[in-house]
Amino acid sequence: MSTAVIVLAAGSSSRLGQPKQLLPYEGQTLLRRAVETAVAAADGGPVIVVTGALHTELLPELAGLPVHAIWCPTWALGMGASLKTGLALLESICSTWATVLVMLCDQPHITPALLQELVTTYSHTGQPIVATQYGTIRGVPVLFGAEVLPLLRDIADAAGAAQLLKHHPQLVASVPFANAAIDVDTPQQYAALLQGKPMPEIE
Repeated sequence: MSTAVIVLAAGSSSRLGQPKQLLPYEGQTLLRRAVETAVAAADGGPVIVVTGALHTELLPELAGLPVHAIWCPTWALGMGASLKTGLALLESICSTWATVLVMLCDQPHITPALLQELVTTYSHTGQPIVATQYGTIRGVPVLFGAEVLPLLRDIADAAGAAQLLKHHPQLVASVPFANAAIDVDTPQQYAALLQGKPMPEIE
């Protein structure tokens, strides 16, 4: 079963004050780390990286990786706009994949093993959506089977994958992974990441 991956990296990092995609962590930028994880999980399947606020500045971080980068001109409208841009490119270059994984670039502890577990859970449960669960939250990374592509195509520009999970809970299986809760939206969260401390809550 072929898996495609869409990495969303379009945001402006307004709360952080600098591009989170380019923040260094353990010798790599967050973007490079996420995309290498995506490539490993896809195992030869297509990997799409969607940019927005930045594009040419991010391309060097993709050097040497078998990925397709696309700029979303409507990125500022919301995550849904970026997701649909990535999906449209995916569908134009490949028609053989059975599932698509949606990732962000600011969850540094996501592993290829977790992404593979999402695929395995999809196969074992028959549920068309498999989300990562951390605490009471079900969110990204999230896997969508081809059978729910109409939901992705029709997602509102301002919505994210989490909105689909809330609207269609009967379609969702989940895989627990506590470290998916660790992301980087503020300087305080980045400092906590570098120090290996618990993430401060976002107001």
